[in-house]
Amino acid sequence: MLRLFRFLPVILIFAALLVISDATAKSPTIGVLHVKGTVNPVLADYIERGIKHAEDSGAVACIIQIDTPGGLDSAMRDIVQDILDSDVPVVVYVSPSGARAASAGAFITMSAHIAAMAPNTTIGAAHPVSISSEGEMSAVDEKVVNDAAAYIRTLAETHGRNADWAEKAVRESVSATEKESLDLGIIDIIAPDLDSLISQLNGRRVTMLKGQDITLETAGITASDVDMDLGERFLYVISDPNIAYILLSLATLGLLAEISSPGLIFPGVIGGICLLLALYSLGMLPVNYAGVLLIILAFVFFIAEALTTSFGVLLVGGIISLVLGSLILFKGGPLFKVNPWLIAVVVIIVVGFFVFAIQRVVRAHRRQATTGREEFIGKKAIVKKALQPEGMVMFKGELWSAVSESGPVATGEEVIISRVEGLKLYVSKK
Repeated sequence: MLRLFRFLPVILIFAALLVISDATAKSPTIGVLHVKGTVNPVLADYIERGIKHAEDSGAVACIIQIDTPGGLDSAMRDIVQDILDSDVPVVVYVSPSGARAASAGAFITMSAHIAAMAPNTTIGAAHPVSISSEGEMSAVDEKVVNDAAAYIRTLAETHGRNADWAEKAVRESVSATEKESLDLGIIDIIAPDLDSLISQLNGRRVTMLKGQDITLETAGITASDVDMDLGERFLYVISDPNIAYILLSLATLGLLAEISSPGLIFPGVIGGICLLLALYSLGMLPVNYAGVLLIILAFVFFIAEALTTSFGVLLVGGIISLVLGSLILFKGGPLFKVNPWLIAVVVIIVVGFFVFAIQRVVRAHRRQATTGREEFIGKKAIVKKALQPEGMVMFKGELWSAVSESGPVATGEEVIISRVEGLKLYVSKK
């Protein structure tokens, strides 16, 4: 019994720690997701995970802090659906100062249970655009525009926001500042920072998709960041059009270097890895297959130039094909354009590599063979037995049967080896 009393303080301390830990774990929080960049499937998966985390942890709400120029329609609709299906109120907060919720970002903001903006931010310009296979910018057909307008209108009406302005954002690409947005009934709150937003959320009442009304109680609640994990960050980075283009270029150079010089291993390994990453990146982006085919055609031209004599015609054709393919590699408007300076650098590197490879191939073809009987051609031999036309010659210390192709040759004269057949040399006078 005395021993039990000795351990009683330790037991009490341990129990107190468990109670404190459990209370901390169950204390209400607000999950905060951070979105900066284009809207794509990787971002959609991150937001889905973040909302699920908020639901599982019993968070009071989930805040999506957003700054985006827009992105893919399919990914945007996935995000909107996740927000609408959420069991916790979702707040979309256009922040920090200078941020924007353009294009797909406007749809996401309109779908939120509560929409907020920081000072000096904008929302709108949601008119859908596409890029044709010829590379010319054009608005999508009327059917798609009508569908987008109807979609954003119903999102606005669901949360009692200005549906007329929302439709104009699609049809006329109008935008609004945070003050204009509040006055027009586009958003609900202007908050300079996250703490101010959480304070203003307290007492607000929202209606969920299933019809239940929830009154937010955020007084004294702290925010809990739900950041992208390492894998999501990596996949999000390589889903950038410029990164995808670099990966595709590295993959091509690495694989061709391995093909041209088998056994190097390292270029082939790097090329293979880059190819897999490039394929993933291209799968996340609106690829224009005409651009892909032009880039492939460019490398076919380069290889053909190395194997044939076209006096630079195939090389020039490859450069033109590579530049055009790079310019129209992605569709979906300026948001998915490859940086022209990057294209210029890649073209210079690729052309330089192939010029170097072509020079090596040409030198290899012109270089005389140094092994086997092919090395005999063009070399000198000394006649040891007069050729009339057959006789014997000495070549590199060995006697060979020889046949003169230029008439009789006296003993001691030098001859040139023109060809070899079996064990017989065919020679001619110098």
